[in-house]
Amino acid sequence: MPDHAVSDDPGVQAQLDRLATLSPGADILGLDRITRLLDRLGNPHRALPPVFHVAGTNGKGSTCAFLRAALEADGNSVHVFTSPHLVRFNERIRLAGTLISDEALAHYLSRVLDVAEGIGASFFEVTTAAAFLAFSEHPADACILEVGLGGRLDATNVIERPVICGIAQLGIDHQGFLGNTLKEIAAEKAGIAKPNAPLVTQRFADSLFPVMLDAAARNRTQWLAMGENWDAAAYRDRLHYRDDQGHIDAPMPRLPGAHQVQNAALAFAMLRHQSVIPVSEAALKAAPLWAHWPARLQRLDDGPLLDPLPKATEAWLDGGHNAGAGEAIAAFFTPDRLDGQKLQLVIGMLSNKDLDAYLIPFAGRIANIHALPVPGHEHYPAERFAAIADLWGIPCTAHADASSAIAAIAAAGHAAPKLLIAGSLYLAGEILRLNGQYPD
Repeated sequence: MPDHAVSDDPGVQAQLDRLATLSPGADILGLDRITRLLDRLGNPHRALPPVFHVAGTNGKGSTCAFLRAALEADGNSVHVFTSPHLVRFNERIRLAGTLISDEALAHYLSRVLDVAEGIGASFFEVTTAAAFLAFSEHPADACILEVGLGGRLDATNVIERPVICGIAQLGIDHQGFLGNTLKEIAAEKAGIAKPNAPLVTQRFADSLFPVMLDAAARNRTQWLAMGENWDAAAYRDRLHYRDDQGHIDAPMPRLPGAHQVQNAALAFAMLRHQSVIPVSEAALKAAPLWAHWPARLQRLDDGPLLDPLPKATEAWLDGGHNAGAGEAIAAFFTPDRLDGQKLQLVIGMLSNKDLDAYLIPFAGRIANIHALPVPGHEHYPAERFAAIADLWGIPCTAHADASSAIAAIAAAGHAAPKLLIAGSLYLAGEILRLNGQYPD
């Protein structure tokens, strides 16, 4: 099944089965297929509420969560399109603040697939078209779109007149699609720039300035960079944001990790540098506390998966899978937070990711690696994790599934283990399902 998408609802599953027979079964970048598909549907992407478009290697989903929280804090209704889903396909499409129902999802997928014959649209392109069709037929005050892959040739980039575009953290990932250098990847991400829609970005290396300036110039818009046109920092446990409109003293994000300060600040900057939807200072101050984005340094609740572990266990889940994610996640687990312990790392990762780059920041913080497969996907074998563990002088054990890994940690007899489950959003979704924590 494309993108590991299944549904408990027979109506949705019937459409996913149809999609599996029509889709080429692989990611294919380009705007020709999505453009033809949308044209057959009457071009619903031209009838959306004001669009906030967000790209980036890491942090784009969190930025979307902060955008949504701020807009909704002011009473706005907001459509949101994100990917991938964790447990249920419905998570990708949020209609006016609520996850799309099974009935509506089946309806919109059916309408798209009814006209898709002969185009060869990918899984993501069909999903994007279904989201745009749903958004065009339901009223809302704003629409937030997360880029799926890259930017320039991503299906979401058919949007012609966003009110503003944002780019979160940049790093090396998806090299087979975006290029092998940071400059190449940055150019693909900056491809979302559009005329009269400011391009707002986090702080980038000086070497990327020509890339961003060129994208802005070619699209007749402004590039507004962190550290140049606006700035933010954490100080005395508060988020301090500043631009030419003034200073905002906001609470620190509820989402864990120092990197979330940058993502919240990017959302602030996007909201304050557009003039279509007014956003109050009170709403901006509410957003860091309201935003929720599962499987990003998420503290797991008590649930069926964790039941074998002692009640004092501290279990965290994160789906990050590249060097930037590894750095951000490892930085969260400071000696103070670990309280003298080291992490039990339960990990599975797709074989097209840079495992070494992800794990390097964790050196010295791991007690034991518990290697897992990622069902339904090409993934690293346990031997690959064992080689890293051997270099670090720590144990590595292979498990058939997450339940077996948890049972092994429980059997080790730690009174209050610190546990991180990481390496893949697909794995993260399985963990949430097994633990009964369904994203809403």
